[in-house]
Amino acid sequence: MAPWYKENTSVKLFGVNINLGDLTALPLAVGYALCSSLLAIINKFAIGVFPYPSLLTSLQYLTCVVAVISSGQFKLLVHDPIRWDMIKKFIPAAFVFYMAIFTNTSLLRYANVDTFIIFRSSTPLLVAFADYLFRKQPWPGPYTLGSLVVILVGAVGYVFTDSQYTVRAYTWAFAYLFTITFEMVYIKHIVTSLGLNTWGFVLYNNFLSLLMAPVFWMITGEFRETIKAASTATWEFGIVFPVLLSCAFGLAISFFGFACRKAISATAFTVLGVTNKLLTVVINVMIWDKHASPFGVLCLFITIVGGVMYQQSTVKQNFRGGGGGGGSSKREEQRPLTSPKDVEAHKDHEGEEGAETTDEHQ
Repeated sequence: MAPWYKENTSVKLFGVNINLGDLTALPLAVGYALCSSLLAIINKFAIGVFPYPSLLTSLQYLTCVVAVISSGQFKLLVHDPIRWDMIKKFIPAAFVFYMAIFTNTSLLRYANVDTFIIFRSSTPLLVAFADYLFRKQPWPGPYTLGSLVVILVGAVGYVFTDSQYTVRAYTWAFAYLFTITFEMVYIKHIVTSLGLNTWGFVLYNNFLSLLMAPVFWMITGEFRETIKAASTATWEFGIVFPVLLSCAFGLAISFFGFACRKAISATAFTVLGVTNKLLTVVINVMIWDKHASPFGVLCLFITIVGGVMYQQSTVKQNFRGGGGGGGSSKREEQRPLTSPKDVEAHKDHEGEEGAETTDEHQ
């Protein structure tokens, strides 16, 4: 029997479509929650002892590429082959993907994890209006607008009370915010038209980003710092271990993120994503002092709550648009996509949370 993590994970048993991911949903959800909630903290730890964002992300890309190709050779997973015609089509998406991860890693270098989460959680503010202005989507309804106001209040409150504010940190923060918004609004809809399977998407993203890395080493001047550091490097455990851990979690979030999306409903995946942010905040506060003030943490929670409201409103709108009337059951959300209309509606619904996986693979 084909492995459950191939693209088609549904089988028909006694006339009922059953998602094979249901059999392993709990361990996948737990794995995704742990990876997602810990990854930003691990990356912050790694970039603190290894302050070379381009090199760190390159090592993460290399880990993913080697793992996907090797697993494909051993028939552990199925991925699309690397083809020149597909590379040319995928380059714009890979460039934006690289910039999102590069700006995120640079942000973590100069700011705390809470600042990253506040800007990551604020993306609906730009996505909603960008969809209306550039993609001709309907103007947000009252509930969606209310959620955006909650996000805005929390974000503004956090910024005005951030004692660790620096121009450099917030420059990277806004660069990250605009990059990930562009990726969510525009690039996602280019990628979905290419027909790549899940691991093909992971492979192309990481392979092309790895090829782009030397260019950014030169542009940012990081290669000089890297060469200088390499000449005096001691390769201590305290440096090597965080870097290896960051690479391992970067690969794990790709696996658990995509696999978990297949195994549970879209609504459950949304709730899980929000819970992960809350876990990150709690863990960040508990393990070290590199976090916001109590009022800043409160503003962070307000922003996350606004994100929950926004995601609920978009889920309801998507299911109403698909004729489900907002009362879809979990099985209905997981039904096989048989028509082009079903596929397109499903892709649009995943647009908001779809960036979560690629963005958190950092």
